[in-house]
Amino acid sequence: MNLRDLVYGLYARRVEGRLDHAQVPKHIGVILDGNRRWAKASGGTPEQGHKAGADKIQELLGWCAETDVEVVTLWMLSTDNLSRPEAQLVPLLSIIEGAVEALAADGRWRVHHVGTMDLLPGRTQRVLKEAEESTRTNAGILVNVAVGYGGRQEIADAVRSLLLDHAERGTSFEELAETVSIDLIQEHLYTRGQPDPDLVIRTSGEQRLSGFMLWQSAHSEYYFCEVHWPAFRKVDFLRALRDYAARHRRYGS
Repeated sequence: MNLRDLVYGLYARRVEGRLDHAQVPKHIGVILDGNRRWAKASGGTPEQGHKAGADKIQELLGWCAETDVEVVTLWMLSTDNLSRPEAQLVPLLSIIEGAVEALAADGRWRVHHVGTMDLLPGRTQRVLKEAEESTRTNAGILVNVAVGYGGRQEIADAVRSLLLDHAERGTSFEELAETVSIDLIQEHLYTRGQPDPDLVIRTSGEQRLSGFMLWQSAHSEYYFCEVHWPAFRKVDFLRALRDYAARHRRYGS
C-alpha cells in the first residue's frame, strides 16, 4: 500500500465514522458513466474499461450493505446504447451478462431487471431472467439492473401496460380517463412496489440524467462525481452520502 492509498483509507474511515446511518438514502440510483474514457486515459481498450466498470459493481454493493442501503439501481445499458455498432455492442453485452451472472452467484443480492426485455438479444434475456429467478428469495439488497433501459421508454411501456390491462377488464376509454392517476401509472413502471430513489449518483463529471428514471427521480437528490466509474472509490461513495445527509429535502414545500 502506498502513501496515497493510506491517506485515502484514513480519510474514508473518518468520513464513515461521522456518517449518520439514519440519514442514509434507502434507494440509490447509479449512472455508471466513464468506462471508455477511463480506458482511453489508461491506455486500454473500451472492452477493458467496461470490464473494469463491471468489476467495480460488487465493491459498490459491499459499501451499500455496510451503510444500510436497501435498493440500488445500476444503469448498465441504455436503449440508446443498443444502436451502437455490433463490434462494440456484442462485447459490451457479454460483459454485462457476466456481471449479472456474478451478482446472482454472489448469493447476497436480489436481482431485478428494469428495461425493455424485447429489445435485447436472446442470451441476454435468458441471463437476466435466470438471475432474477435464482435470487428471488435472497434477503440482501435489491439490485435493479437497468439493461436496455430508457426513461421515456419506461413511461411509454407503463402507459401501454395500463391500457392493455384495462382493455382486458373491459374498461371503457371514458371510465379509464376518469380513473387514471399518478398512483395507477406508477403501478405499471418497471420498479412498481419499490421506493423511488432518494439519491442518484452519476460519475465521470457529466451533469445530466440522460433519461435515467425520469418518473421516479422527481424528488431525488443528485450527486455528480468527477471520477470515471472504474476509478470510483469508497471515499467517493461516502462523500456522496455525506452530501446527501447535509441536504434538507423539502418535496416542494
